[in-house]
Amino acid sequence: MKLTIGFSPCPNDTFIFDALIHHKIDTEGLDFEVFYDDVETLNQKAFRGELDITKLSYHAFAYAADKYILLDAGSALGFGVGPMLICKGNAEDLKAKLEAGDTSLKIGIPGKYTTANFLLSLAYPDATNKQELVFSDIENAVLDGRVDIGLIIHENRFTYQDKGLHKIIDLGDYWEKRTGCAIPLGGIVANRNLPLNVQHKINRVLKRSVEFAFANPKSGLEYIRSHAQEMSEEVMYKHIDLYVNKFSVDLGEEGKKAVKLLFDTALEKQIIPSVSESLFLNE
Repeated sequence: MKLTIGFSPCPNDTFIFDALIHHKIDTEGLDFEVFYDDVETLNQKAFRGELDITKLSYHAFAYAADKYILLDAGSALGFGVGPMLICKGNAEDLKAKLEAGDTSLKIGIPGKYTTANFLLSLAYPDATNKQELVFSDIENAVLDGRVDIGLIIHENRFTYQDKGLHKIIDLGDYWEKRTGCAIPLGGIVANRNLPLNVQHKINRVLKRSVEFAFANPKSGLEYIRSHAQEMSEEVMYKHIDLYVNKFSVDLGEEGKKAVKLLFDTALEKQIIPSVSESLFLNE
């Protein structure tokens, strides 16, 4: 059985999916056609129900829960992994303007439906002057003055300082202090149109793939590097260490609690619509 699958070319995703798509593990008869896209493109595909399996932002999942169900394996949750607001100028001055509700500041964001933008909306609800950019272009947009502030995700956490940029606030840290929970960034979902036994099969195979990656961390090195945009091996594995952890093997009760809290908070703030479907495959 061949299934379509979408995930980003970022090291955390290629690390997780390497064993699955290259049949280094028992895939229980499943084969995969892979689509590599940035997170906001994946979110948009999820809204249209295009793929059998896809990575998406947890924020976007609220808008696609009628089409997809969340798998236990493959998620990116964690502490110290959140998106950051960065700038070229004086970080303290810009932070004061944000806290004062200044609506003139132009902020480059990696997509309307990213969890990063959800956290920005939660922390600074008046910060509405936003420009959507591909995540990898946000640092340059700050440097050349197209935006006043950049909302960065992924490996840009490790590169912004090298470009002379400054941190205004770590929004993941903001969430952790507010809730005490890990921040849910992205998850892996299966199309609800697939038979239930196939959904469970995908869940098992994906968990096996993550476990293989942890047991053999260098197995997918060439594959990961081929999609890593000239990243050094050190930065690639820093990225993986940041986003792939126990929650990627299995959300467990702690991970599910964090996801539910994210949804409840977003619903209370009217950032997402209400969701009537069960979120989790195993619930």
